[in-house]
Amino acid sequence: MVAQKKFLLFLATPDSEFAKKTYGGYHNVFVSLLGDEGEQWDSFRVVDGEFPDEKDLDKYDGFVISGSSSDSFVDTDWILKLCDMIKKLDEMKKKVLGICFGHQLIARVNGGKVGRARKGPELCLGNITIVKEAVAPENYFGEEVPANLKIIKCHQDEVLEMPKNAKLLAYSSLYEVEMYSIKDNILCIQGHPEYNRDILFDIIDRILAGGFIKQDFAETSKATLEKNEADRKFWQKICKNFLKGQPS
Repeated sequence: MVAQKKFLLFLATPDSEFAKKTYGGYHNVFVSLLGDEGEQWDSFRVVDGEFPDEKDLDKYDGFVISGSSSDSFVDTDWILKLCDMIKKLDEMKKKVLGICFGHQLIARVNGGKVGRARKGPELCLGNITIVKEAVAPENYFGEEVPANLKIIKCHQDEVLEMPKNAKLLAYSSLYEVEMYSIKDNILCIQGHPEYNRDILFDIIDRILAGGFIKQDFAETSKATLEKNEADRKFWQKICKNFLKGQPS
């Protein structure tokens, strides 16, 4: 009998009203992208100080660190505790997938530099360039590695300098580090493979209502998704292949 695969999601952001009403929360948004029938997906809202017991970490096959409205370079208690847990998981050689804030925090833990995005925030559909010679040996992408991939972007911080032990997998015209890996157990993505158009539009509307962006910025952001969409199926394949070692 095949053992049930178990995964743990570190939720570094509170659920928006839209996410709760439409999907039942971000836990379900991630599971709809990454989960398969028969698996167990647990989540801990680390932003609220909820963490698993260290003795329970070994029972999980893989871990995901979500995005966050918090900065990855600050020293709040929960962020420092999550940093310690990332170090522990790496020592255990566990698979860890870092998304946006997770991507930045893992870079910080491994000696890279993170900070405010030098060319400003992104709230849009972005296009990133794949470093083909770097991803080929990993085989997360499958047999055919595309030159570019579209992904929804929602961030105001970035990885300014990669960890010395990291390998660059993708970059864009605005950001030098869009995706990287460390050894064979860490994969990090600046964009949001789990987001769709509706989630991004809700975020844009909320940020606009809060006075953090201007109307023209909001309209320009939404316009990137008028005639295009993210390569969500391909991102799903990459993330699942990495977490589960599935054949492509």
